[in-house]
Amino acid sequence: MAWEGPPPPYRIETERLVLRCYSPDDAQLLSDALNSSVDHLKPFMPWADELPQSVDDSRALLRRFRAAFDTNEQFVYGMFAADESELLGGCGLHPRVGAGGLEIGYWVRASAARQGIATEATRALTRAGFEVCGADRIEIRIDPANVASLGVPQKLGFPEEVRLRRRLPGRPDEPLRDAVVFTLFSEDFKGA
Repeated sequence: MAWEGPPPPYRIETERLVLRCYSPDDAQLLSDALNSSVDHLKPFMPWADELPQSVDDSRALLRRFRAAFDTNEQFVYGMFAADESELLGGCGLHPRVGAGGLEIGYWVRASAARQGIATEATRALTRAGFEVCGADRIEIRIDPANVASLGVPQKLGFPEEVRLRRRLPGRPDEPLRDAVVFTLFSEDFKGA
């Protein structure tokens, strides 16, 4: 499902971060971030089972992310340090939650965890989703066991809307995972 409204910007700057659409030139930074964080990511990110990831595989993935960004299928960003010398994680706006809605997803490399990086990036993506893209609502879906990630929408004033059973993708040999859904509507957005 492609986003039908205006797309978000390719680059967003915050106090400590640069969120930007990936370039294939970021392949080494992505491989470093992922491969140094395998144990940190695996419990909640089924895609981390494919790690470690070579630089060539990262480059191919980044080309797919860029193509999807340019066709409004999904808007995946790298979370870079302000000087762009290090990739601190990844995030995105995904139009997979129905008409008028965007879902925010994020991951943070192990060495940058518990520093407010995901909260800062999510705040910026929320603003872009409402103010630039014209979204009606923004959702964040989190595995209830992922306590650190649950704190992000709570800090930003996203109300917990519902807990759903077997909604998040799981590993091929495991059932779907439960999800806590946080939703903020445009009329409740106060310029986070």
